[in-house]
Amino acid sequence: MLDDLRLLLSHTPQQATRADYVAAVVDDNVLGKPTRKARELALRHLATLYALDPINPIFRALRRLWPLEEGAQPLLALAVALARDPLLRGTQSFVLSQSPGAAVTREAVEDFLRVSHPDRFSAASLKSFAQNIAGTWTAAGMLNGRVRKVRAKPQLHPESIALLLFLGYLEGRTGQRLFSSEWMALLDGSPDELEVLASSASHRGLLVFMNAGGVKEVRFPGYLTPEEEQIRQEASHVV
Repeated sequence: MLDDLRLLLSHTPQQATRADYVAAVVDDNVLGKPTRKARELALRHLATLYALDPINPIFRALRRLWPLEEGAQPLLALAVALARDPLLRGTQSFVLSQSPGAAVTREAVEDFLRVSHPDRFSAASLKSFAQNIAGTWTAAGMLNGRVRKVRAKPQLHPESIALLLFLGYLEGRTGQRLFSSEWMALLDGSPDELEVLASSASHRGLLVFMNAGGVKEVRFPGYLTPEEEQIRQEASHVV
C-alpha cells in the first residue's frame, strides 16, 4: 500500500493524531476511494500495516524519517510492514536468499508458503497471498518486473539504515549486534557500506553513531519516551 501511504502522509501533518488519519481517509477521502466502505477498508489495511498512531514508537520513527528522502520511502514502508505483519515477515528469508537477478515466481512463493504453513491456506488464498507478497517486495525495490520478477538490490539511504537500526534497538540489541540483525540483511550491503550509511545518518542527525577502535555505539535521541526506553531496557535483559 505504498501509494496510499504516500498520499496519506503527504496530506497530514507530522503531528497528526490517530483521529486525524481516520478523518483524512474516511471523511476527506484523501486516497480517492469510490465508496465509504472502500475508504474504511483502506484505513483498516493501513492501520494494520503501519499503526497510524503516534503512540506507536515504530510509526513515530517512520513519520520522522519519511519526508527526508523519497527514495528511502519504499524500504521504510517495507520495514514497518515486516515488523507488524508476521506472514510477510516470514517470507523475508525466502526473498533474501535469492541471488540478485534470479527469477522469483509466484509459484515459488506459493510453495514456500505451503511448506511454512501446512494445511493453513486454500489454493485460492495461497495464490492471492503470493501475489500480494510479491507485489510488496517489488514495491520495496527488492524484486523487479511486472510479470517476471527477479531479485534486485534496494537503493541504500541513511534514512533506511536509521529505521532498521532502530528496529534492532527495540529488540534489545546494542553496539555491534545492531549491525548483525535480520533487519540489516534488508540493505544487502557490506559491513563497510553499512558503517558508511550509519555515519551519514549520524551526520544528518538521524541518530548518534560512534565507532572507536571497532567498538560501535548507536543511540536514538528523541525516538523513545523515558517510559518506553525503560521498557526496552527491561525487555533487553529477557532477550
